[in-house]
Amino acid sequence: MPARRQLRLGAFLPAAGHHVAAWRHPKAQADGGVNLQHYIRLAQTAEKAKLDAIFLADGLAAHFFSAAEGKTGYGGNFEPVTLFSALSAVTKNIGYIATASTTYEDPYILARKFASLDLISGGRGGWNIVTTGSGEAAGNFGLASHPVHADRYDRANEFHDVVVGLWDSWEDDAFTRNKATGQFYEPAKSHQLNHDGKHFKVRGPLNVSRSPQGRPVIVQAGSSEAGKEFAARTAEVIFTAQQTLAEAQDFYRDVKRRLPTYGRHADQLKVMPGVFPVIGSTETEAQAKYQELQDLILPEVGLALLGGLVGGFDLSKFPLDGPLPELPETNNQKSRQALMYDIARKRNFTIRDLYLWVAGARGHWTIIGTASSIADQLQAWFENEGADGFNLMPPVLPTGLDDIVEHLVPELQRRGLFRTEYEGTTLRENLGLERPANRYAVTRTARAASAAA
Repeated sequence: MPARRQLRLGAFLPAAGHHVAAWRHPKAQADGGVNLQHYIRLAQTAEKAKLDAIFLADGLAAHFFSAAEGKTGYGGNFEPVTLFSALSAVTKNIGYIATASTTYEDPYILARKFASLDLISGGRGGWNIVTTGSGEAAGNFGLASHPVHADRYDRANEFHDVVVGLWDSWEDDAFTRNKATGQFYEPAKSHQLNHDGKHFKVRGPLNVSRSPQGRPVIVQAGSSEAGKEFAARTAEVIFTAQQTLAEAQDFYRDVKRRLPTYGRHADQLKVMPGVFPVIGSTETEAQAKYQELQDLILPEVGLALLGGLVGGFDLSKFPLDGPLPELPETNNQKSRQALMYDIARKRNFTIRDLYLWVAGARGHWTIIGTASSIADQLQAWFENEGADGFNLMPPVLPTGLDDIVEHLVPELQRRGLFRTEYEGTTLRENLGLERPANRYAVTRTARAASAAA
């Protein structure tokens, strides 16, 4: 009898928590973004619950939010790959998914640092591919303006191919390190990429060997048309944002049905929507926890956050208690801008209503209740083609993660929906993803079989 399908659960753990006012909460670690001991505690707590991975978003510019400058908790955080390399040394099984940009980074350097993370962690690394939604980074890389959306995805596709090609530079058994013969590696099992494309010209090979899981897991988070097509071609996990089961089903079925075009099947892409759970022992307690955070929102901070989510526009000149105005299509995150308008229209929200609504999860699914009632809703999405798992977004850290680990995860385990022990030692094993074969080894095997025939 086949094993019961189970949830995949990640933990998205930014600094003091996901709520825009999290850093002001009495129980928050206000300096969490640069506090290694804080992150060690979080990583070990998440691993204790047998979560699949810790995820961190990242940006390449300091976000000042001019109308709320100095009042947001978004400045001064660790670079994720550096942080995860340290955390991997104090954990054994949990994976680490770091964000890095195809718009502003270099493919060889990126391939090298993620391959290094994968080796340091024993095969627990993942790369969240982003095209950088915010134009604030342009000036940090010598550009006068942010590349347009279509060009960013065109570059991203080629960037991905270069990086994955570099990760195949060495076959699994290339490094013999034979002291007796003096043979450190077999030259025939080292391969130059020799890529010459529209955006990049990269020779190779990469100067880092393959890891126990073959290469880092590829993660993507775009939900625009270009983003979904990119995910169908390249991603093994996709993080997404929906508000209802019907919307989640539409997205889930859409990206899954695109896979055969690229010779892929449904199990090769795990869809994991973001969920912002506020957990209480009773519904009343959970609502009180949520309201405590809402009461800490400074209006100028909420408005600045919303301005960023609708595409980087200044909303301060519009009436707070009026509707969200019709704004030009953004060159930043198109899918997030569309989501903001969708929420505002369906709920008849004013600007104030909307910024209060998105202050916690920024458009992701907010669930407030007991562990049991939250588990009911996660189970419904999971069992009805809404998700393969979820990326959990604690409101405040560390207490929000403690609530997940102590209450929500045990409830999911009681229902048989989540593991009680890790399936393996690599991120791929735990996510139920195939280990990719080295392309050059596959070619050699095929030639040998053809010759034998």
